[in-house]
Amino acid sequence: MVGMVWALAAGLLLSLQNLFNYKVDEKAGMWTTTTLILGMGFLASFMLGLGFEGAGLWQLQGMEVWHGFSGLIGIGVVTCLVQGVKRLGATYAISIVLCSQLAFAMIWDSFGWFGLEAVPLEPTKLAGVLVLAAGILVFKLGKGKKAEVPSSVAASSAEF
Repeated sequence: MVGMVWALAAGLLLSLQNLFNYKVDEKAGMWTTTTLILGMGFLASFMLGLGFEGAGLWQLQGMEVWHGFSGLIGIGVVTCLVQGVKRLGATYAISIVLCSQLAFAMIWDSFGWFGLEAVPLEPTKLAGVLVLAAGILVFKLGKGKKAEVPSSVAASSAEF
């Protein structure tokens, strides 16, 4: 249950961050936005790390060196999300990101890549990702004409 709360909080924070990032990008441009966001994140996490872990912050025994470069991936994440939100809108862009994230996580789990324990791919998991992708298509393609409200219904609802 605690993991679910953390995951829900992450989803809330990511959605909020993407909206803020987009607003910064409108005024400052893509590279300034990326620098500002990742720079502030570095400073905040550095200060929190020192406060909570002290000198233990730098104990990295057993860590693969190449894992430390994940911050470079963050440049791509911020850049791609800001551009996606700018071109598609927040809901559509974040929906695609979530579907893509789930699909790739499923692939990496199934093959045991990146040091993960291999988890067999089950048809129900694949179906879940496909249903999510279909939902995104319904969301995007379902933007037809709005239903016309009969004048009698509109008039009666206006009374309330």
